[in-house]
Amino acid sequence: MTTAITTLQAALRRAAARRPAVGGFPYLAETLRQAGITRCRMAVPSNAMLYLSAAGPVAVQGEPLVTGTVGVPPFDREALIAALRADQGGRTTFPEFVAGCWKAGVVWYDVDLIARTCTYYGADGDHYVETYPPVDV
Repeated sequence: MTTAITTLQAALRRAAARRPAVGGFPYLAETLRQAGITRCRMAVPSNAMLYLSAAGPVAVQGEPLVTGTVGVPPFDREALIAALRADQGGRTTFPEFVAGCWKAGVVWYDVDLIARTCTYYGADGDHYVETYPPVDV
C-alpha cells in the first residue's frame, strides 16, 4: 500500500467520524485538504473518484451507475441544484447523490479543495460551479 492510499484512507475515516449528517461536505473536504489532497474528480457514470495529492494520485472505483452503451441525459441545472440541496440537507446518501448528478446530466465533477469549489460538467460543456464555506475541523 502506498503512502497516498494510506493517507487518503485515514482522512476518509477521520472525516466520516466527525462530519455532521446535515451540511457535512465542507467537513469532509477540509479533512481531505488537511491531509494534503488538493483535488477530487468524479467520473459520474462509472462512479470512479480520483484523488490528487503531492503523495500521488489515488483512484477509488465505486459501483458503476451504468454499463454498456447508454445515452447521456441532457444537462439540467435545476435538477442538479435539487440533488445538491437534498444532499446538503442530509436527505440522500452519497450513492443517491451521484445518481442524482447522473440524472441531471452531470458526466463528471471536480472539487478544488484549495479554492473550495465544486464544478459539475455536462457532456456538451455545460457546467455549474458552487462554492462551499471554510470550516474548522
